[in-house]
Amino acid sequence: MIGRDPLHLPAAAALVVAAGVAWYGGDFFRHEVLAEIAIFAILAMSLDLLVGYAGLVSLGHAAFFAVGAYATASFTVFLGWPVPAATAAAVGCAAILAAVAGVFVIRVGGVFFIMITLALGQMVYAYFFKAREFGADNGMAGIPRPDLTALGLDTADPQVFSALMLVAAVAVWALLRMVVRSPFGAMLVAIHRNENRVRALGCPVQHYKLAAFVLAGALGGFAGSLIAQHSGFVSPDLGFWTVSGEVLIMVIIGGMGSLVGAALGATIMVLLRHELSHGAFWEALGLSADLASYWQFVMGLIFIAIVLLAGDGLYGRLSSTWRRVRRP
Repeated sequence: MIGRDPLHLPAAAALVVAAGVAWYGGDFFRHEVLAEIAIFAILAMSLDLLVGYAGLVSLGHAAFFAVGAYATASFTVFLGWPVPAATAAAVGCAAILAAVAGVFVIRVGGVFFIMITLALGQMVYAYFFKAREFGADNGMAGIPRPDLTALGLDTADPQVFSALMLVAAVAVWALLRMVVRSPFGAMLVAIHRNENRVRALGCPVQHYKLAAFVLAGALGGFAGSLIAQHSGFVSPDLGFWTVSGEVLIMVIIGGMGSLVGAALGATIMVLLRHELSHGAFWEALGLSADLASYWQFVMGLIFIAIVLLAGDGLYGRLSSTWRRVRRP
């Protein structure tokens, strides 16, 4: 658990410092990438609450991501709500979906839980793909960013917006850190390790699972609201199962059961996706720019290598190595 991990705070601080250095000396492109990293770090940390702590492997987390994005688009474009109010409403919509779906989803476990959450995500994707009021498969544009001119901030400036996203990511990390270090978080870990024993002791296991599912869904909706503001555009692809798979990969390669590991996995995933797909990166290595066409293949090889060399994720391997070094 985080409370017993002496590396968690230093690792989180190192990530924040690295983000600050990149932000300070960044150009337009770097600030856009930083904002994307922060948003997906929020999404990955919310999924890690389910996967790493509660032991609920979900392949439908993109459903909440898409609902948060489309809810923000609806409240701002159709109803003219200010962005902060629309963001709060989007989080509420995602939480309601998680509560309604969770009543049925948490009754099963293992591969059945995976398949039902996958079906939930595909149902959300199919709805937005056909919904003409939201642009159907063409998506929907025109989502504004928050108006902070009263504070002297122009959110249209990528430097300002990326800073806001980094602050939001740190705030979500702090919130989830308090959650997982609380008695509630300890109970989730106990359920993950031995659900039958916890149930035999009289603990309402289903209530804890539902609460974790709703909290993770709400934070997934928050990330969806932020991605809508970031790009100014939403599309059904936000709810496709591959998005859930990518976020799950972020959690796995970073290290399950460690919030900082999820954020690290999101950072690596987004950076690899942007860098490997550009010919300039390969030319800087003295290789042919044509290799950019095979960036997904190269990324797959990198992920395989990480899993083989660090089965508990990069942060998990770092933590276990530290414990071996410090052991008398």
